[in-house]
Amino acid sequence: MHERIQERMREPLVLTETESRTAPEVRLFATPRTAHREPAPITWLVPVLALGSVVLHFLSRNRYGFFRDELYYIACGNHLAFGYVDQPPLVAVIARLSSLLLGNSLAAFRVFPALAGAGLVVLTGCMTRELGGGRFAQGLASIGVLLAPIYLAFGSFLSMNAFEPLFWMGCAYILVRILTGGDTRLWLLFGAVAGFGLQNKHTTLVFGFGIVVGMMVAGNWKQFRCKWFWLGGLLAFLLFLPNLIWEAQHHWPQIEVVRNCQTLKNTPVSVLGFIGEEVLFFNPVALPIIVVGLGWLVLSRRGRRFRTIGWAFLIVITVVIALRGKSYYPVPFFSILLAAGGVGCETLLRNRNRLRRGYVAMLAISGAVMLPFGTPILPLGMLLRYQSLLPMENAVKMEHDSAGEVHQLYADMMGWEGMVATVAKVYQSLPAADQKRCAILAGNYGEAAAIDLLGAPLGLPKAISAHNNYYYWGTRQYTGEVVILFGQRAESMRAMFTSVEQAGTISDDHAVPAENRLPVYVCRKSKAPLAKVWPTLRYYE
Repeated sequence: MHERIQERMREPLVLTETESRTAPEVRLFATPRTAHREPAPITWLVPVLALGSVVLHFLSRNRYGFFRDELYYIACGNHLAFGYVDQPPLVAVIARLSSLLLGNSLAAFRVFPALAGAGLVVLTGCMTRELGGGRFAQGLASIGVLLAPIYLAFGSFLSMNAFEPLFWMGCAYILVRILTGGDTRLWLLFGAVAGFGLQNKHTTLVFGFGIVVGMMVAGNWKQFRCKWFWLGGLLAFLLFLPNLIWEAQHHWPQIEVVRNCQTLKNTPVSVLGFIGEEVLFFNPVALPIIVVGLGWLVLSRRGRRFRTIGWAFLIVITVVIALRGKSYYPVPFFSILLAAGGVGCETLLRNRNRLRRGYVAMLAISGAVMLPFGTPILPLGMLLRYQSLLPMENAVKMEHDSAGEVHQLYADMMGWEGMVATVAKVYQSLPAADQKRCAILAGNYGEAAAIDLLGAPLGLPKAISAHNNYYYWGTRQYTGEVVILFGQRAESMRAMFTSVEQAGTISDDHAVPAENRLPVYVCRKSKAPLAKVWPTLRYYE
């Protein structure tokens, strides 16, 4: 009798249908699991890999300099608004927060992106667990995310891309909870995460579109009959609304930016080229995990409940290709596929421990080989020698002016201090009376933002530029009597002045070609007041 009681106690508790309806709910958003096996616990490897991500970014935090867009987002953080010409406001808020809490150093501005990279590793492990993956699946997916060159790059500097994968994965995780029988009020949390995701980057709209259409294709019609689904959508819209109003008030500049980039800046790529770049972003050895993940979501019996996610990915990547978006736009979705792929590979490689260990070793070794192309872990001289042995610097070319001695990711981190020093030397050579009324007119937002952040210790005033949101910050009441002019479009803007004299040259062979060997002009006597000609100088790109 005693033995029978012990056996009964060891049996899992399963409520009947009547009992489950009457049982009290322990947590607000608790997920009932009466019909499904409890997920495996999170393996110790996931937090260890997340810590490894932080260490990698810590070691590379001061190389090689500020990224062009990073400088711009810092400048936007000093002009907080509900929107900007080329992005929503969240990244500017993060930049301002970094400045207030951690200071204005290069390392300080890269703390939050590094934490976001580590957070993605953890969330990938949790997602894998929620899909039913055990310890091997969680570890495999997390290693795939940690060593993906594109995710390493995202976590290496301040940008919208550093945080976008977290928002997409967060939404997908909540959706999986709902699809496995979770409380439908989770749609409110989904809406909140999606709303903040929209305040981070507008491409979250494509993700949301993919999820909605994916639910239709997968036949999850009951979700559309749920009031919490619509309330979650309303919450996302309300969170996005301030930026939407800003865009409308400024005549939808984001649309003009995208069109100009497609026409003037981005390098066209074929569908096969697009897919090839995706493979390089994630390391070719990780491709089987991604393929298995997509197949597991769309074709497997076990992944049937999650088909919405598989279809959503196919819709997202189709939309990006059709709209001629950059190849990194669907990248946030691949961490979700890696999570599903971990589950699929765990099933395929069951009882094949030698094959499991061999594949993980290959993934780790190839990830280590590609590491310098994802995060600036090597000194510049070593990087140049290394990339000559493994020539990948021009394998992905997304912009016309990206071809140079090093890949654009790193080239856009170089040359800014030298540029500012050259401009400062020209400025300091002017008579004191001229310095007081001298405007520094930069050709693009990267040049202007470099002056703003790096020029203050050298005594430089804030720069002006007609590029993107700098246009709205105006002429800072400069009249155009004395102007230091340099950078993009400087040659065409020389015609605005009666007197033009070249006073220096900006040179750095490691910078992008468009920022190398630039003349610095001292211009005097604008033919018309600067405020009057300012509207004619505006350009979005």
